[in-house]
Amino acid sequence: MSIATCLWYVDEAEEAANFYVSLFPDARVDRITRYPIDSRNARTGDVMTVDFTLDGKSFMGLNGFEPAEYTHAMSISVTCADQAEVDRLWDALLDGGQPVQCGWLKDRWGVHWQIVPKNLTEFIASSDRKAAARAMTAMLDMVKLDAAALEAAFRGEVG
Repeated sequence: MSIATCLWYVDEAEEAANFYVSLFPDARVDRITRYPIDSRNARTGDVMTVDFTLDGKSFMGLNGFEPAEYTHAMSISVTCADQAEVDRLWDALLDGGQPVQCGWLKDRWGVHWQIVPKNLTEFIASSDRKAAARAMTAMLDMVKLDAAALEAAFRGEVG
């Protein structure tokens, strides 16, 4: 048995997979499957699916040749080691997309991502619930997350 998250594209699955793979270590395109026959929207040889791996997680990009809308109810969450990694991924994924809030963005294909510094997950889980609340409150006012500002809020060093 294997489980993969399937992402629907009009006809950009290969482009999207190659882009995502370029951003993450331990990432690769595993297989490209092509339509074996003409169908309603695809021609023989068009890319049907692209199986790819990001940080050991399996994904499949499907070219459905019709638009499909993603919502923020399904997103890809990335916990980043530091602010430099947050900045790099945020900037790359935001190119052609749009920022949302609280570390969320929508990429150029409409896929929703959460780009989160590792310290936020640690702060929110802290047994110091007042400090956790300060970090959470700070996060709610951010678009791209700022690890240093989150830490300052957690420590009570800001208003």
